[in-house]
Amino acid sequence: MNRFNGRGLAETVDWKLVACYIVLILIGWINIYASIHSTEPSSIFDPSCRSGKQFIWMAISIGTAAVILFALNPRIYESLSLPIYMAAIVLLIAVIFMGTEVKGSRSWFTLGPVSFQPAEISKIATSLMLAAVMSQSGFRLTRLRDFLLTAAIILVPMAIIVAQSETGSALVYVGFIFMLYREGLSGWLLFMAGVAIILFIITLTSSSFTSILVLGVIVTLCNALYTGRIKQWLKIYLPAFVVLGILPFLYGRVSEAVDDPEAFILKIKPVYIICGISAALIPYWALRAFRTGSSFKWVSIAAYIAGILFTFSVDFLFHDVLQDHQRKRIEVLLGLKDDPAGVGYNVNQSMIAIGSGGFSGKGFLKGTQTTYGFVPEQSTDFIFCTIGEEWGFIGAAAVIILYVFLIWRIISDAENSREAFTRIYGYCVAGCIFMHLFINIGMTIGIMPVIGIPLPLISYGGSSLLTFTVMLFIFIALVRNEKRYF
Repeated sequence: MNRFNGRGLAETVDWKLVACYIVLILIGWINIYASIHSTEPSSIFDPSCRSGKQFIWMAISIGTAAVILFALNPRIYESLSLPIYMAAIVLLIAVIFMGTEVKGSRSWFTLGPVSFQPAEISKIATSLMLAAVMSQSGFRLTRLRDFLLTAAIILVPMAIIVAQSETGSALVYVGFIFMLYREGLSGWLLFMAGVAIILFIITLTSSSFTSILVLGVIVTLCNALYTGRIKQWLKIYLPAFVVLGILPFLYGRVSEAVDDPEAFILKIKPVYIICGISAALIPYWALRAFRTGSSFKWVSIAAYIAGILFTFSVDFLFHDVLQDHQRKRIEVLLGLKDDPAGVGYNVNQSMIAIGSGGFSGKGFLKGTQTTYGFVPEQSTDFIFCTIGEEWGFIGAAAVIILYVFLIWRIISDAENSREAFTRIYGYCVAGCIFMHLFINIGMTIGIMPVIGIPLPLISYGGSSLLTFTVMLFIFIALVRNEKRYF
């Protein structure tokens, strides 16, 4: 029954995953030195500079990985998931009142020379808690009670992190949606999340009217595709939406023709008209849904109403929830403002650095943008532009390929796992790494707002490196534990 005696470390540990981890942290260490060598001239091993400190954290992280992999019983993670999760929640709340404020965010604990973010620990705690709850016998994500429990596990730490003004760290939690989809979450929920992002952008860049019009097109088209009545949609709904789309133009012409600014006709804005039409049609759609017994129609109605409410809440979310620097970064990203010397400076300089690297790069320690410190935070959030400038397209592509391999290998091991706990936890790890990768590289090339997300295993920072090390090697240990007996 126990086959472990015939299987050594070579067979039980995913050494390809370990090798990928080692290569990534070495790449990070070398490029951290490249980003600071002109301002902190010293040896790469000097503990007084960032590259030396990172080397120390690398040694600590590798030692921690060895303890996790060879000394600890992997079964403790499932049994301790609840205490670890509760401890993380307590730390998240405590840091708001007792933490050190850094760049307008009170999310750091400082203990002498060491600082750490409870938000980093919470990613591990939430992943373990999700795996423990969702792997229980009889759990079904499609059951309302189980779905609400799962949502609460994710949303509670996420909400507390938002309260710390750490929107970037909270956004990483969106990565858990990939695990939820793997475990049975409807693809329509993912689709609706995408629609919400589209509505947010359209409302900011255009108007609430345009946003609601687009929402109506999407909802009615989805119903037409679902029921197979695409011809009816083309004959009835599409012409109606075209007519509605002309309303702002007509309103503008009427505004020019009417001299009295208090005229009643000027108070009937296009957005009120489309909302009035919607209010009249919703009871009709509800009656048809009741007669046909179509749950899809009921969901569509609810989604349409929620979409309208969300559209009218965008202004509140943008101006009252987001911080001033976050609003400015989104405005620059969407082209609403041009501020190359202000909030857009980092991204502008980052894109110059990456673009100047060309195909093969300028060479190690030869990057001018890097050497002369044009890009702030270049050893942390913007370290990818150091890679792009000094190693060029080849180096940047190689790093991305390494991450793709890392994520693919985690998912592959998770899929081959016999235990639900290991599989679910693996997908959580892959989702977190993907979100960090997507957001970090996205903000360095100008397709994502700058929200302070490190590049996993590469950016300077002990708490980040240690967190991803622990997160990854818990998974490797879980996989190894299964291979010992199967």
